[in-house]
Amino acid sequence: MGTTSTATRGDSHTLRLALLVIATAQLMMVLDDTVANVALPSIQADLAVSGSLLPWVINAYVLAFGGLLLLGGRAGDLYGRRRVLRAGLVLFTVASVVGGLAPTIELLVAARAVQGVGAALVAPNALALIATTFREGGARNRAVSVYGAMSALGIIGGVLLGGILTSTLSWRWVLLINLPIGVAVLAGTRVLRDAERGSGRLDTLGAVTATGGFVALAFGFTQAGEHGWNKPATLASFAAAVLLLALFALRQARAAHPLLPLRILADRNRSGAYLAVLVIGAGLMGTFYLATLFMQQVMQFGPLVSGLAALPFGAGIIAASAVASKLVERLAPRAVSVPGLVLASGGMLWLSTLESTSGYWTHMLIPLFLTSAGLGMAFVPMTLTVVRGVGAGESGVASAVMNTAQQLGAAVGLASSTGGGSARSASRSPNSPLRWVIASSRRRRATGRCA
Repeated sequence: MGTTSTATRGDSHTLRLALLVIATAQLMMVLDDTVANVALPSIQADLAVSGSLLPWVINAYVLAFGGLLLLGGRAGDLYGRRRVLRAGLVLFTVASVVGGLAPTIELLVAARAVQGVGAALVAPNALALIATTFREGGARNRAVSVYGAMSALGIIGGVLLGGILTSTLSWRWVLLINLPIGVAVLAGTRVLRDAERGSGRLDTLGAVTATGGFVALAFGFTQAGEHGWNKPATLASFAAAVLLLALFALRQARAAHPLLPLRILADRNRSGAYLAVLVIGAGLMGTFYLATLFMQQVMQFGPLVSGLAALPFGAGIIAASAVASKLVERLAPRAVSVPGLVLASGGMLWLSTLESTSGYWTHMLIPLFLTSAGLGMAFVPMTLTVVRGVGAGESGVASAVMNTAQQLGAAVGLASSTGGGSARSASRSPNSPLRWVIASSRRRRATGRCA
């Protein structure tokens, strides 16, 4: 009796530590989607960067991360998820140090691209390790809720942490902070339980076409956000993406050892979950981007205050993820996710009524919370649907498709929200959200001068 009790306590401790390691690894990867945003002006001043090159500090990471996720997930299935996750952590941490010490913008952009490669190896295998470490049921539901909260909180935490580090230390610490965290997570990976490896070999041609297709697609959305949807570079990127992804699908249907077994997509519930995750990613990034822009340009909040003001967004995600992890034990995933999406839509509709004279406490606090709570509630059951019923040798690639959908959704949300990415393009687009924010800011300043 005593031995059993001790073993149970030991297992519980190990599982908690495993969840901490997985959640922290995921948080690191998502944080770096946004953590450098606040530091861009400091980077530009310190390294004498041109305006055209500066966005690549962000784009290099996003494109490598989003484009290589499928490859990272399949590599974990074939060569061991824990091994591939460790390799990704080492790559990510070393690239962070190189980027933090970079004397030139070219080296910084290259380091950010390598960071993205490391993140693509870590993210899908972190989720797959939840499926192999935690039994299906309450334990896995709670683990996925924490994972989902970390995925969404990374967007907010990146802005807040970037503001704190840039204002108190230096922009370089936005990257150097990954060194102690990466080493700690790497040391903790020993508690993770790996699964039996899948059979077969890596589909090289599939990897090339998939990576090229997803990079072209992500680049297209990035270009749309910066320069507009009808520009030649944007249209060429989307055309290349369609061609490469069509070749990829054809290859997967014929390959003996496909990179993405099409039976994973044949399940209607799982395919619907992927689509929902894409929508959730777009909603999270689009809403957060516009809310932050509104707070900085209209309400005149500084970067650090904007990060603090966005905390209700994070609180909503945490609260809703915890509630959703309980609800999915009694209800079908659809019965939890659909009300969540309706709640998020209501919050976004409320935010769309903001005016230049709107106040934070009276007009932003509650809708921000409702939007994030709804998205968080929808994310948990969709994540569980993705990993449920997948063979042990394919959970990595199933997780990678979900992460890819989330990254592409974020790119869609950002591109749609910026409406051209600059005041110049906004002036040509009457319905652009960015133009609305800028116009609101000008009206507010004009009102101040008249007073």
